[in-house]
Order: sequence, then structure tokens, then C-alpha cells
Amino acid sequence: MYQRIRDLREDKDLKQKDIAKYLNCSQVGYSHYELGIRDIPTQVLIKLAQFYNTSVDYLLGLTDEKKPYPNKK
Repeated sequence: MYQRIRDLREDKDLKQKDIAKYLNCSQVGYSHYELGIRDIPTQVLIKLAQFYNTSVDYLLGLTDEKKPYPNKK
């Protein structure tokens, strides 16, 4: 279901355990996100978007534009 987070992780030659450590969760828990077994909480989506320098919309497949949105201040 969340093929994009898997693709982004593999593009950086990272293992699931590496991202799980960054997210402070177990490797199995992170694996369930990639497989679509568990929905990804909003805060986790935000952290992943920040880590990969992309938008949450890209992670969710709502856009094909990888570039993140500009920050509003």
C-alpha cells in the first residue's frame, strides 16, 4: 500500500530497522506501515516527509511531485 516509503528507503540504501530507529518504533511496526497492515499516524507521516525531504501528499500517492511544499512562516 505504501510503496513510496519503501522505494524512498531503498533509494537511500537504508534498512527497515534504520527508519524504525529514526521513528522510535520496532522494525516489525515499521514493516507493517510499508505493507499497509497498519495505518501510518499523522506524526509519523510528517517525520517521514521531513526525513525524505518530500511532502506527505507524495508519500500518500496524492501527487507525483516529490518536491516538498514551501514552509509558511
